[in-house]
Amino acid sequence: MPASSQTAASRSDPGRPAQPGLAQAAAGKLPFAKMHGLGNDFVVLDYRQGGPRLSDAQIRLIADRRRGIGCDQLIILEPARTAGTDLFMRIHNPDASESAACGNATRCVAARVMDELGREDLAIETVAGLLAAESRDGGAAVAVDMGAVRLDWRDIPLATACDTAHLPLSLGPLSDPVAVNVGNPHAVFFVPDVAAIDLAGLGPQLEHHPLFPERANIEIVQLLDDGRLRMRVWERGAGITQACGSGACATAVAAARRGITGRSAEVVLDGGNLQIDWLADNHVRMTGGWTHSFDGMIDLAAMDVARFETGQ
Repeated sequence: MPASSQTAASRSDPGRPAQPGLAQAAAGKLPFAKMHGLGNDFVVLDYRQGGPRLSDAQIRLIADRRRGIGCDQLIILEPARTAGTDLFMRIHNPDASESAACGNATRCVAARVMDELGREDLAIETVAGLLAAESRDGGAAVAVDMGAVRLDWRDIPLATACDTAHLPLSLGPLSDPVAVNVGNPHAVFFVPDVAAIDLAGLGPQLEHHPLFPERANIEIVQLLDDGRLRMRVWERGAGITQACGSGACATAVAAARRGITGRSAEVVLDGGNLQIDWLADNHVRMTGGWTHSFDGMIDLAAMDVARFETGQ
């Protein structure tokens, strides 16, 4: 697919009104920004002034790293829905499913829009609720209040009642995880050595375990000698990624629940580090960097979705 996209295809979403097409989209071009937070990368589409609907197949093609642009999530910015907020952020996984929250994408979007508006703070709506962002270190970092942590088994959600600090779940060398919901469900496994775990093999099985009716993000975590937490992640609907902001939040909360750390921790991911603070009001704050890689145009008319979907 040329890295440059529009579509007449419609997306089934009765909760979202149709948006008028952008001038570029009417001409067969759809502008995008490529951004990443610690290697967790995104294609960002700005629909605040309108934009074409994308089919699930188009989303999958855009996210594909061989035939599309490639990303861990496709992010669509939409007009704010609630007074006092700045925009609504919709998050699509590479399989076209929707995610309620994405911490790394929130930092990227907040940095870009704060720069655009000349602001030091931003209020972003998501399916998971309101996320408040603030600029730090002269704009080099962004702190995001990811909202209140949910720990009841019904809120994860789990298929059956159980202690979320010690789930009755094991697979191979992994056992006894902590369940945390930070806008989406996470299962956090503590291990002696993350490098010894076959995350690619175990991750998809655990993501789809019957205990998780909405599937789950899977984290494996090692306590380092200096007190930091080394984390790797299998993201629901995306697979192994370089970083996961909500996963880092879930990891810090799980470590605090187990008494492994206090309520503040530095989490070391494949792509870099995040500072996580579980606040006294039960909200969790994530602070870290962001990168704007490049801008481009998607030629939707040139996308051969049928051929892509049949693997040709």
